[in-house]
Amino acid sequence: MPPIKWDGHTHTKFCYHGNDAEEEQYVDRAIELGFERYSITEHPPLPLHWVSDEKLMRELAMPSEELPLYMDYAKSIKQKYEGRIDIGVGLELDYLHGNLSFTEAIVDRYEKELEDVVYSVHYLQGKGGGMKCVDFTADDFAENLLSYYGSMEKVVDEYYNHVELAIDFASKLPMRKRIGHINLIEKFSLKLSPIDEAQIKSRLTAILPKLEQGGVGIDVNTAGLRVPTCGKPYVPGWFMAECATRGIALVYGSDSHRPDHVGLGYEWFEANLLK
Repeated sequence: MPPIKWDGHTHTKFCYHGNDAEEEQYVDRAIELGFERYSITEHPPLPLHWVSDEKLMRELAMPSEELPLYMDYAKSIKQKYEGRIDIGVGLELDYLHGNLSFTEAIVDRYEKELEDVVYSVHYLQGKGGGMKCVDFTADDFAENLLSYYGSMEKVVDEYYNHVELAIDFASKLPMRKRIGHINLIEKFSLKLSPIDEAQIKSRLTAILPKLEQGGVGIDVNTAGLRVPTCGKPYVPGWFMAECATRGIALVYGSDSHRPDHVGLGYEWFEANLLK
């Protein structure tokens, strides 16, 4: 029996670096493409001053007062489309190194309503002592991370150290959960210092038993295909095959920030799943 056609990583008008389109435009596009399940997984609020750049901070996530509004919005969409497509009410939670209590408070508040959690590593300690985005711009990465760690190898290792810690946290969550775009660290790989593929393979291979033991799935995120400095999905085909062998859930994720992103790269996902 073929797997359910499911887009498990999507965004909404509550995303301040996305698009103001109403959710119906996203969901109608998903239905048009034959999707049977569509998970709404918006970024929740971040701790105050999580990154030092206040302008960037405002673009990263919704303010705290909007989280209840978002949850109500997602639930209303689920109700509106009942019987036409299965809507999953969810969040893309961030691994907040040193501030896990902030995330725990969100989970405690909405545990009974959350059906999906994409758990992602977007931030590493960087220049000036604060948190820096791994996926903002190539120049920002070079200035605030590469210069801080001294080599791409050290940045990559720290990133996967955080991914491993994220898996530990996600394994305790009661709802469907998966690690978001596990190779996001490659977003600027075509512009910055090359990343050693052997290092990536070694770190991902070591992660497999942690995913299996923790019951944590993988967001097979194809957004990298539409990023000129990446040009490939954020999950390698060989890693998908290893996950499938171990029974680790593989869920396609468009990471849509606009309605026309929905479904992009699904053919790649399907072809690799069939392999």
